[in-house]
Amino acid sequence: MEPKPMRADARRNLEQILLAARDMIAERGPDVPLDDIARRAGVGSATLYRRFPDRDALLHAVALDALDKTTAAAAAATAAAESDPFEALARYLRQALELRVSAVLPALIDVVDLRADPQLSSAREESATSVRRLVDDARACGALPEDVTFMDVVTMLVRIARPLPGSLDAGEKHAFARRHLELFIRGLRATARPQRPE
Repeated sequence: MEPKPMRADARRNLEQILLAARDMIAERGPDVPLDDIARRAGVGSATLYRRFPDRDALLHAVALDALDKTTAAAAAATAAAESDPFEALARYLRQALELRVSAVLPALIDVVDLRADPQLSSAREESATSVRRLVDDARACGALPEDVTFMDVVTMLVRIARPLPGSLDAGEKHAFARRHLELFIRGLRATARPQRPE
């Protein structure tokens, strides 16, 4: 029997909860109070607990949502990659930064097992495969330095995406992250070997 489709308001509440949880976990860690997440999401605590009976259920859903979104971002970038594989990779990096995927997943790594849980492990592998393809394509056409690996790219994205410590507000911290990502992209492009004329 097919599950009943979610009502529009229920879907909206779920998306708001996941968005608020993602941002607050990235900013404050996985122990952030669930009632604070509900407040930021603009829903009552009962609405959050009805959907996620405990913290583990919410953290699992946040991790899965982050992995699904990064896979979708990589697929969208790949679809636009025919003319410029490097720009496709850059497009993915920018989108992943906005989605805060590389900030929230490291914050969850000690509390959610991305390898042992079959659902998360499958989503993680699909995401990694999609991003690895973007890196390989950019390197194969000479637009990315040959010694730059998939792990280099995703690790640097994690370093850039994680919020800075200190008293800056979240918007200012994210503005720095955007700037630093653009500097990283510019550096990758500048060190690539020049294209040979056909």
